Amino acid sequence: MNAAASSRTYTSPQRKNLAMCQHQPPCPSADSADREAAHLVAHHPEQGWSLLCNGVLLFEDTGELLPDGRIIAPCRPLATEHVVTAA
Repeated sequence: MNAAASSRTYTSPQRKNLAMCQHQPPCPSADSADREAAHLVAHHPEQGWSLLCNGVLLFEDTGELLPDGRIIAPCRPLATEHVVTAA
């Protein structure tokens, strides 16, 4: 390999944010607070994920992966030893 080839670095092409939603009215965008209300495009419960038409990947643990690569942490319920009950 020559010096010119070894000095090249690979840069991935920018992901184009294609509008997947063809619904009327359109589904909420991936940046919306109600992004989970978008229509399902693919559902794979055996693998624990679903794809919404706004490009959001939903995981069975309630975590999310947004189209721009941001991660939304799972919303986990409190363990039962932290739950307060009325007497």
